[in-house]
Amino acid sequence: MVKKATLLIRNASQVVTMQGPVPRLGPDLDDIGLITNGAVAVAGDEILAVGPCDEVEGKAPLAEGCTVIDVKGRVVTPGLIDPHTHPVFAKTREQEFEMRTLGKTYMEIALAGGGIRNSVRALRETPASTLKERSLRRLDRLLAHGVTTIEAKSGYGLSTESELKMLQVIQELNLVHPVDLVPTFLGAHEIPDEYQNRREDYIELLINEMIPAVTKDKLAEFSDIFCEEGVYTNEESRRIQQAAKDAGLKLKFHADELASTGGAGLAAEMGAVSADHIVYISDEDIKALAQSGTVAVLLPGTTFSLRGTQYAPARRLIEAGAVVALSTDCNPGSSYTESLPFIMSLAALQMRLTAAEALSATTVNAACAIDRGGSIGQLIPELPADIVVWDMEDYRELPYHYAVNLVHKVIKNGKVVVGK
Repeated sequence: MVKKATLLIRNASQVVTMQGPVPRLGPDLDDIGLITNGAVAVAGDEILAVGPCDEVEGKAPLAEGCTVIDVKGRVVTPGLIDPHTHPVFAKTREQEFEMRTLGKTYMEIALAGGGIRNSVRALRETPASTLKERSLRRLDRLLAHGVTTIEAKSGYGLSTESELKMLQVIQELNLVHPVDLVPTFLGAHEIPDEYQNRREDYIELLINEMIPAVTKDKLAEFSDIFCEEGVYTNEESRRIQQAAKDAGLKLKFHADELASTGGAGLAAEMGAVSADHIVYISDEDIKALAQSGTVAVLLPGTTFSLRGTQYAPARRLIEAGAVVALSTDCNPGSSYTESLPFIMSLAALQMRLTAAEALSATTVNAACAIDRGGSIGQLIPELPADIVVWDMEDYRELPYHYAVNLVHKVIKNGKVVVGK
């Protein structure tokens, strides 16, 4: 039976298909599979055809009642993918933001009782229904900025009950919101207040109680850890992540964010899907990431929000052949933004990525950072019809025209969900 188009997007000035190698490495990051005067035909929830307007309209039969969208010279891209977020939290932390503007550092605020443990105290007291309601608003904002898939972490519970509560909220959000959420267990985000003088007891709790509870109910796909100076040592990280891996979880690492500790190298050694932040990664560990295929997820919004001056070495990573992705790190403490396009602007200005490289890093390579490489992040036949129409004529305007939302429409699984 011949498939017929249920949705036709026509008259795009440019269609960014991302057809080509998965992941994009080195010079290939600049190859975005660009089609001028293009069209996209969708059958149900998947891409049917992509190409120049006359070709697509000539060979894609239209179903009765097909929706035709004339985008009138706008740019069309795959839905953006945000591979590192903390979208479920109880309260914002604007007081800490103001403390940073007055000169306090992230670690000074944390040592004074702020930081992650501040969010933990609030989350434990907040009902799941309230968490869900507040998280839905964040997902709405992510979607409105062109994001159709995210990785979503726990990590503000730091007790078995509260971590499970967070992961269950993520599971429920997945059922009711257009954005797809990929769940990650981050019980090793900090040492909670009650274990400050008993850190080994908390590590044992993580290994012997939390991880088994998470995997028993299949609440997470990944396990993450804050492998960092003053949080979890490399040896502690190895123990916890090995237990998670043995239990069937894939691995992610917060690594080398505040100092060079070798966390990224450990992530590569353990076969992690991604190593994230890596602001202070060593040359040796850059090579290790390139050799292992572990994705380098860069979070320039965090450096920006923390008033940092050193950004992750994107160019060195690209030149070494590492897989590079970008993410918002959306969270209440160190990067409170749902705008992945703004992150692309920061990546361009502070890490010298071209617009094409930034698009590769938020689509095809971001898909690899959540182990979805080749299945999302591209506009090619038979893949999900996750599409963004941007109010611009040239894709290079995306990082250039910063701090505004240029989304015209978002299509998720073949249905218009923003800009109806």
